[in-house]
Amino acid sequence: MYRKVDVPFPLYEIDLINANDDELNKISEENGLALSLDEMKLIKGYFKKLGRNPYDIELQSIAQAWSEHCCYKSSKYYLKMHVFDDFSKYPYVISAIKEDAAVVEFDDEHAYVIKIESHNHPSAVEPYGGAATGIGGIIRDVLCMGAKPVALVDPLFFAPLDTKYEELPKGTKHPTYLLSGVVSGIRDYGNRVGIPTVAGMIFFDESYLTNCLVNVGCVGIAKKKNILPSKVGGAGDLLVLVGGKTGRDGIHGVTFASSELREEEDSRGAVQLGNPIIKEPLIHACLEIAEKGLATGLKDLGGGGLSCVVSEMCYAANCGAEVYLDKVPLKEEGMAPWEIWVSESQERMMVSVKPEYVDEVLYIFQKWDLPAVVIGKSTPDKVLRIYYRGYKIYELDLEFLLNTVEYCRSYVVRKVQPTEESLTEPKDYLEIFLKMLSHPNVASKEWVIRQYDHQVKASTVLNPLQGRPNFETHGDAAVIRPTKSWKGLAITADVNPWMCKTDPFWGTASSFDEMVRNLVAVNSVPHSFVDCLNFGNPEKPERMGEFVECVKAMGWMAREYGLPCVSGNVSLYNETPYRAVAPTPTLMGVGIVEDVRKVISSYFKGGAVILVGETDAEFGGSLYAAVTSSFSKNVPKTSPQKLKKYSNAMLESFRNFKVLSCHDPAEGGIAVAIAEMSFGKMIGFEAVKNFSFVDLFSESNTRWIVEVSEKDVEKYINFLASKGCKAELIGYSDGEKLDFGRFKVDLVDAEKRWRNGMSRYLI
Repeated sequence: MYRKVDVPFPLYEIDLINANDDELNKISEENGLALSLDEMKLIKGYFKKLGRNPYDIELQSIAQAWSEHCCYKSSKYYLKMHVFDDFSKYPYVISAIKEDAAVVEFDDEHAYVIKIESHNHPSAVEPYGGAATGIGGIIRDVLCMGAKPVALVDPLFFAPLDTKYEELPKGTKHPTYLLSGVVSGIRDYGNRVGIPTVAGMIFFDESYLTNCLVNVGCVGIAKKKNILPSKVGGAGDLLVLVGGKTGRDGIHGVTFASSELREEEDSRGAVQLGNPIIKEPLIHACLEIAEKGLATGLKDLGGGGLSCVVSEMCYAANCGAEVYLDKVPLKEEGMAPWEIWVSESQERMMVSVKPEYVDEVLYIFQKWDLPAVVIGKSTPDKVLRIYYRGYKIYELDLEFLLNTVEYCRSYVVRKVQPTEESLTEPKDYLEIFLKMLSHPNVASKEWVIRQYDHQVKASTVLNPLQGRPNFETHGDAAVIRPTKSWKGLAITADVNPWMCKTDPFWGTASSFDEMVRNLVAVNSVPHSFVDCLNFGNPEKPERMGEFVECVKAMGWMAREYGLPCVSGNVSLYNETPYRAVAPTPTLMGVGIVEDVRKVISSYFKGGAVILVGETDAEFGGSLYAAVTSSFSKNVPKTSPQKLKKYSNAMLESFRNFKVLSCHDPAEGGIAVAIAEMSFGKMIGFEAVKNFSFVDLFSESNTRWIVEVSEKDVEKYINFLASKGCKAELIGYSDGEKLDFGRFKVDLVDAEKRWRNGMSRYLI
């Protein structure tokens, strides 16, 4: 099936034309292509029409382009149906979906750029390198639009930290090792490159035992005039490869990410190696080129390496390309052409330049001590040709390469029958409450957050930790000031996998609700969001059903609320023979803060405490159900119309009243939210409402806890009532206890349980 070509370097012709079905499957497996039999047959048919067999570099290139990671072949159909929107309704959206990152108007002169990605499989195999290169890749996605990266976000998902070693399936790393490695990778890369990590989340569930999830997001800021497309400017542009050298690290990264993880495979070679020391000057050099208008296009070398970046940049401009592969600077000798072509070595960018500007571009990269070399040019036809040491080793029609397969996969929706809530009140309220505070999904994440520099560049206005120095509590969203004006961006990341596992539709709707609540809580107007959709094997109908239900809910909430989903990522095959991950549609939201001097923090200052919103007996996927070892199907409901009404009323109330603090109830309901507000300045709470266990622990949506001065209580409640919103006085922030009427506890004791709940497993 393989014939060595008579050239002075490794190049093989692969006999597809005469291969039977078994041989086609064998070729896919032996070459790490991760292509199905039907896909191999399509490729066989293409080369049969050409009257020749492919070279190994051509077949490897097709596998990159046709991978789930690159072409979204299992998800595009349903994303188009349920999520993609008419962006003409949002005139402030400059570019969405089609580029490496979304571009959204910030003010008359500037735009913010936003993207979120997954780096799940690499992080499960090598947590430090996998997470670090995830950060490096998401920075490049934002940078290639001509934007300066200004903030990082890291939603992370692991199995419970108290998992016993004897419970680990063969080949599985312990969650404490994975968490420590991932956090170290994010810390070292983000801190060294000088970009603050300002928001994120950590969630623990047994479904992540054999497949942790590492999602990373980035926000950048750019002058509108400097925005660059991810495509060449037309035929005749020169293709300049800049940044790190190319090695064997990261080969088959995208095909590795497009299959289930198996314990017996050694996939470390598919994990890229990051270098933040190169990334810092690379950022400066790319921004200088964008500012001077020297480039026609800019794109990062991420999944698929040169194979994807060259073909995608040229095809997007209805062009082809000629590439001289022996021009590529290498880390090591003896690399085969196909290895050079598909390597995902990090810190590399592709710049398309008009010939008259190439010398100036090369000089700028030389000035920043970065390798830069012209490796090819764009051509008027839609054909990609590659030459190596004078031999033509590749010629493919880009229409075939990039007009990839698209599946309408069958799916099964698991019906969740609505039931009356059957959970009963606890026998010991205090015991349950303290268990909630110490649960790692609620407990302080300062062990992680303090490892990140969230104030580098001095643009972070509202930190992820808020309150007394060294004893802060959690905030709802971070706020950064990306320009010299007082205008700011609020950033949050949210999802509740327990709710999504119980009911994918309402769990996703609840996650959207929480994202909006967090943005509103800091006094920002929700402006846009991006998604990172993490699911199991799409070839299994029940997994595909979870995906479809989630995107249905997300699209419904977004369209009806009026919040555009401007970019996204789909990560499938997060599954092992042991199990699949819980449906995890991570949402990263951005809000506009008109004046960062008027942001609202989450901790009590001393005043009257008002609950805004309505509480029902809804415990599906709740923390209360988890700590009482009970089960409920009744995931909290929401509606975009109700969420919009309450959000607008809340934002208007912030303009009309002096609001001291605001926080949204999430995991653990009102009881946990009030405790978190108390911990920031160690100011207690005394209830005036006779709380039921539903009042205290339900996780109903579209609710906020607001603190105002005592003199404004009646006016504030009446104001919200005039907007059709429910609000009631529930207590006062004062003293040294948390007194909920049915139970009370010294604030110091509660705070200790909360502060040590996660870190006790790590130090």
